[in-house]
Amino acid sequence: MSEPIRVVVTGAAGQIAYSLLYMIAKGDVFGPNQPLILHLLDIPPMMGVLEGVVMELADCALPLLRGVVPTADPAEAFKGVVAAFLVGAMPRKQGMERKDLLSANVKIFKVQGEALDKHADKNVKVLVVGNPANTNALICSRFAPSIPRENFTAMTRLDQNRAQAQIAARVNVPVANVNNIVIWGNHSSTQFPDGSHGQVKMDSGKTVSVREAVGDDAWLRSIFVETVQKRGAAVINARKMSSAMSAAKAAGDHMKDWFHGTPAGQFVSMGVVSDGSYGTPKDVVFSFPVVIKNKKWEIVKNLQIDDFGRKMLDITGKELEEERGEALAIIGA
Repeated sequence: MSEPIRVVVTGAAGQIAYSLLYMIAKGDVFGPNQPLILHLLDIPPMMGVLEGVVMELADCALPLLRGVVPTADPAEAFKGVVAAFLVGAMPRKQGMERKDLLSANVKIFKVQGEALDKHADKNVKVLVVGNPANTNALICSRFAPSIPRENFTAMTRLDQNRAQAQIAARVNVPVANVNNIVIWGNHSSTQFPDGSHGQVKMDSGKTVSVREAVGDDAWLRSIFVETVQKRGAAVINARKMSSAMSAAKAAGDHMKDWFHGTPAGQFVSMGVVSDGSYGTPKDVVFSFPVVIKNKKWEIVKNLQIDDFGRKMLDITGKELEEERGEALAIIGA
């Protein structure tokens, strides 16, 4: 067994964390031989609920969990952490637009960026889950100048998982047989779920392109895209609450790949600070296909983008530029 690592989860008394904390603490994310100390951050009114979460973690009797630090103080929450799941944010409710979330959440992520800068390990890996995740990640990175910008990412893995599940259902194969589906852009209804680079292992054992497996480009450009784009809203309509179990699973998948790397020949989608690849706007957090090795991600280059894809990338890029402008205005930058 190695030395315990410190991992923080914000919004730790909330719905997503309720599923996520168990996954982390039992070893699904950092590995079956990695002990850890969980730092749980939430707001003062939630401390009673958080106490119950701490009791449940104790009652799980998890061998890897060496300590739990529940707190409402960002300085204590971020002290010495090597991985941060920034889940806590004002939730999106039925009928709410993403822009309604910006004002309150930008301020939260400014404070958390400052606390990470002062107290976290300088190579901390930060995953922003709270929406609008891409712009929250950008703001958080701006207020943590001593931490590399590439260490701030936003979660689009939930969208990738949703897209893989849609393809798998369409062609009737296990979801594990589908890979290299790309989510471009924002974790919002402008995102571009792109199946054109994906692969499917068929029941015969043969691996073919998603386009060949599906055999319906019109579906891939319409129903498939719209289903993934609007899946979050569909879950809210059904549950009367936003995605929680699936969001927790995706957060775990994202961080697991960041720490352990991507399989050979496969890439995953992560919101990262854009370098302008594929003609996207620079200095926004944009979801790209990435490969990961030695805890460092790299954008996959030279994928072909057709006219439809170009239009979709431009739409989501424009939205991210607008969000960035609004967020910077809110914080007076």
